[in-house]
Amino acid sequence: MPTTDTSENGLETLIVESLVDQADYLPGRSQDYDRDHALDLAHLQAFVETTQPDVFAALSLATATPKRLQFLHRLQGEIAKRGVIDVLRNGIKHGPVHLDLFYGTPSPGNTKAAILHAANRFSVTRQLHYSKDEAQLALDLGLFINGLPVATFELKNRLTKQTVADAVQQYQRDRDPKALLFQFGRCMVHFAVDDQEVRMCTHLKGKDSWFLPFNQGDEDGAGNPPNPKGLKTAYLWEHILTKPSLTDILENYAQVVVEKDDQGRKKHKQIFPRYHQLDLVRTLLADAQAKGAGVRYLIQHSAGSGKSNSIAWLAHQLIRLERAGALIFDSVIVVTDRRLLDKQIRDTIKQFAQVSATVGHAELSGDLRRFLHDGKKIIISTVQKFPFILDEIGDAHRNRRFAIIIDEAHSSQGGRTAAQMNMALSETGKPKSEDGEDEDDEDRINRIMESRKLLGNASYFAFTATPKNKTLELFGVPVRRSDENGGDKTGYRPFHHYSMKQAIQEGFILDVLAHYTTVDSYYRLAKRVEDDPEFDTKRARRKLRHYVESHDHAIRQKAEIMVDHFHEQVIARRKLGGQARAMVICSGIPRAIQYYHAISAYLTERRSPYQAIGAFSGEHEDGGRKITEAQLNGFPSNQIEKTFQHDPYRFLVVADKFQTGYDEPLLHTMYVDKALSGIKAVQTLSRLNRAHPQKTDTFVLDFMNDADTIINAFSDYYRTTVLSEETDPNKLHDLQSALDGYQVYSPQDVRQLVERFLGGADRDALDPILDACVAVYSNDLDEDAQVDFKGKAKAFGRTYQFLASILPYTNQAWEALSIFLNFLVPKLPAPVEADLAQGILEAIDMDSYRNQVREAQALDLLDEDSELAPVPIGGGGGKAEAELDRLSNIIRAFNDQFGNIDWDDADRIGQVIAEELPAKVAANKAYQNAMKNSDKAAARLEHDRALETAIIGMLTDHSELFKQFSDNPSFNKWLKDTIFGATYEQAA
Repeated sequence: MPTTDTSENGLETLIVESLVDQADYLPGRSQDYDRDHALDLAHLQAFVETTQPDVFAALSLATATPKRLQFLHRLQGEIAKRGVIDVLRNGIKHGPVHLDLFYGTPSPGNTKAAILHAANRFSVTRQLHYSKDEAQLALDLGLFINGLPVATFELKNRLTKQTVADAVQQYQRDRDPKALLFQFGRCMVHFAVDDQEVRMCTHLKGKDSWFLPFNQGDEDGAGNPPNPKGLKTAYLWEHILTKPSLTDILENYAQVVVEKDDQGRKKHKQIFPRYHQLDLVRTLLADAQAKGAGVRYLIQHSAGSGKSNSIAWLAHQLIRLERAGALIFDSVIVVTDRRLLDKQIRDTIKQFAQVSATVGHAELSGDLRRFLHDGKKIIISTVQKFPFILDEIGDAHRNRRFAIIIDEAHSSQGGRTAAQMNMALSETGKPKSEDGEDEDDEDRINRIMESRKLLGNASYFAFTATPKNKTLELFGVPVRRSDENGGDKTGYRPFHHYSMKQAIQEGFILDVLAHYTTVDSYYRLAKRVEDDPEFDTKRARRKLRHYVESHDHAIRQKAEIMVDHFHEQVIARRKLGGQARAMVICSGIPRAIQYYHAISAYLTERRSPYQAIGAFSGEHEDGGRKITEAQLNGFPSNQIEKTFQHDPYRFLVVADKFQTGYDEPLLHTMYVDKALSGIKAVQTLSRLNRAHPQKTDTFVLDFMNDADTIINAFSDYYRTTVLSEETDPNKLHDLQSALDGYQVYSPQDVRQLVERFLGGADRDALDPILDACVAVYSNDLDEDAQVDFKGKAKAFGRTYQFLASILPYTNQAWEALSIFLNFLVPKLPAPVEADLAQGILEAIDMDSYRNQVREAQALDLLDEDSELAPVPIGGGGGKAEAELDRLSNIIRAFNDQFGNIDWDDADRIGQVIAEELPAKVAANKAYQNAMKNSDKAAARLEHDRALETAIIGMLTDHSELFKQFSDNPSFNKWLKDTIFGATYEQAA
C-alpha cells in the first residue's frame, strides 16, 4: 500500500489537482510552451479559435506559417512594451485585426458576454521548461490565462527541511531575470510557497528580487493560522487563484504604474495586492453591497500596510458597486491631506477608466459643486477645506448617496470638522419644517441635532493606524461583552485590522523600540540670594526643569551627544549604506531654534560635512530678530522634505512638524527632547519605521521620557485596539443637573439666547444675556466653584457634540444648552491664580550639568489586544492647593533627584578637576605643540591623550576618579569637554 507523498512533488500534485478538479483549470503541457515567445501556444490557439474564429483564420494560427510567426512576434513585443496585465485587459491590434485576449466579468443579463467570459482558458503547467538555452531548467508550476503566463511558482516542503526561504533563494540565484518569462511585466506575480508560508514578487532582479509576504496573518502576527482541512497555505490555490478571484485581481487590482524620481526619471513599478489588502477591499465591498448606504466602517491598518493602495482600490470599485441593478453610491469622496494619495488614486483609476472624467481634486470652494454637476465620481479633498467647501453647496446633491473615505480618521473627524461635513451632506438640510412651513425655533433645533448625526445617505470608511476611543465608538463594530458584574455591555472593535505586530514581523515596517536608549540628565543648582523665600513646590520644580533643560549649556551638551552619536554610531557603521538621516524632536519652537544653532555650531567645529535643517511654523524670535524656518535654512519651506533627502543635510530639527504623516525611509535615528505619551508617542517614534532595502534597524535616544511611558503608549496599538464599553449618555444628565445647580443661568436665559441666535438676531442682542450670566459667575461663585462650573461646561459641550452624532434619539434641552454654553464659555474669565513660583529663576544659578547615556534596550510589548476606556465625560473639580516650601529645600530636593555621583571626598575631587588636572594636561608638550601649530580638532586629539595619561598617573591616589572616567561614558565626555575648554581657551 503506497504511503503519503510528503515530498515537494507531492505538494506540486496537491496544488495541480486542486486547481484542475476544484477550480476548473485546464492542465497544461510543458511541450506546448513556446520558449521563443513565452506563452502556451496550444491554449492560445484554442482560445482564439473558440472566441474569434475569423481572426484565428486570418492569422493562420493553426499552422506554423510566417503569418503566425509575425503575430507571435507582435504579441511578444506588446507584452514586453505594455505588460501582460494591459495586454489581457485590452487585447492587441495586429494589422487590420483587433484580437481580444481575455473576456472580463460580464454585466448581469448579458448572455453573449457571459458565454465569452466562460471561454477563457485558465491553465496550470507542471515542471515548465522555460529556457531556450538550458533545456533542463524547469519551474515547478506556471499559471496561464488563454496561453499568456500570469504567475510562476517555486515550491518547497518543510518535511524535507526546505522552506519558503529556499524558494526565494532559488528565484534570486537560479532564475535569470533576462530569461523571457522572468522579464518585467511578463507575469503578474511570482510565488515562493511551502506548506506554511507564501511570498510573492512582481519584479525579478536576481539577488535584489524583493519577495513580500502573502500570508493571512496568525494571532495578529506574521504567518498563517492552522488549517483544520489541509495545509496552512491552501488558501492560495483554494481561494486566491480560483478563476473568479484571479479575474477580479486582473480586472481591479494588478497594475503597472510609472513613478518619477527627483530628477524626473521614470521608473515602472508593477503592483499585486497583498493578502490583507485584497481581503479588506473584498470584505468591504461585499458588506456595502449587502447593506447599501448609511453604514460605518473602521479599518485599523498599521503603517506599512499599503493603506494608500487599499484606499485607491476601494474608491475605484465603490463607484461601480451595484445593488438590485442600481449604483449604490453616486459619488465617492476621499478626505486626506496626503498629496501622494491623490496621485495613487489617479494612477489606479487610469488603469480602468478615463481619469479626467472620473477624478477631481476639490481645492477651491466651487470645485465640489462643479465636480458633482459634471459627473465626477471620485472627489478628493483635504481635511481642512472639505467642510467649508461643502458648506457652500446647494441642495441639489442632498438626495444623493455618498461613500466617504477618511484617511487617518482620528484627525479628520474631530469636533466641528465632522459636524460641518455632516451638516453639508445631510438629508435634513433644508430650512423647512415637515409640513412645509417656515421653520420655527423647535424646527431649527431639531435640524441642527439631526445634521450632527452621521448621515443616513452616506457610508463612512475610516482608516487609521491608531484609533482613539471616540473613533472606535463613531465608526467601530458594536460587540456585546460581559462586564465585571456578569451583565452585558457594548464595546466596539475595528471592522478590519492589520496590526503593527504583523507589519513589523513581515518586514514592512521596522520595530522602533528594538534599540531604545534613555539619557539621564544630572545637574545641580545653587541658591544665589541670601534670604530663603517660599515658592509653590510643584510649579517651582517644573520651572527649574525647564530652565535647566533649556539652558544654553545643557542644549550644547545634548547637541554634542547627538552629533557625536550620529557620527560614531550611525555614519561610522554605514547605516542605510551611509545615507542615514536623523530627526531631533524638540519641546517647542524656541528650543528647536536653540538646537539648530547648537548642532550647526558643533558640526562646524567637528569639521563635519553635514548640516542641519530647522522645521517649525510661523515667525519667531532669534537673537533679537524675527525669523522663519525659510530664513533660518536659506531655502523655501516647501522644499524641506526633498532637500533633506540629499547631502549635506542629515539632521532635521523639528517642533510640532513632521511628527505625523511624514514618510521618509532614510530616517534612521531619532533624538527626543520632548515629553511624549499616548498616541503622540506612537505617531512620533513611528516616523522611523519606514522600510528601505538597506535599513535593518533604527535607533532612539530619548532625553526626556522613560521606557515605561513609551511601552504603555505603544501597547494600545501593537495588536487590535478595542473599546471596552460605549460612552454613557446619562452622564450628560448628570452634567446638566450640576450646571443648572450653580444658577449661573436660568432656563429663560437659555431659551432667549437660542431663539435670538437661530432667528438671526444682531450680535448685540446676544451679549446682554451672556454678560449677565458672566456677572453671576464672577460675583457669586468662589474660586473652586468657578473652576468646577467652567470645567463641567466644557465637558458638556465636548461630550454632547460627540454623542449627538451617534445617539439613536434626540434631546432638545441638550441641544439648546449646548448652543448656549458654546457662547458662554469663551466669555467666562479664568480664575485668577497667583504664580507662587514667580521669581524662582532669578534666585538660582546652574552649578553643573551633565548627561549619562544608558545602555540600549529592546522594549517588549505585551502580545495581546488592547482595550481603550470610553470617552471621559467628567469635568470640573476644585483648584489644586499650592504646596509652599523654602527655596533651599526646593533646591536640595531637586539636586537629590537629578545629581547622581556621590564622591567619597567631593571637595578634594573638585580641587583635582578644577586645578590639578588642567595644570597637568596644559603642561603636556604634545598638546602644547598642537595648540600652537594645528587646528582645534587636532589639539583636541592631543588633549584627550594627555588627559588619559594624567588620569592614569593619579590612579593610586584617586581610584574613584579613574573608575568613573573609565566606566561612565557621560562623565568621561563631560570631563574631557571641561578640561579641554579650560586649557584650550586659556592657551588661546
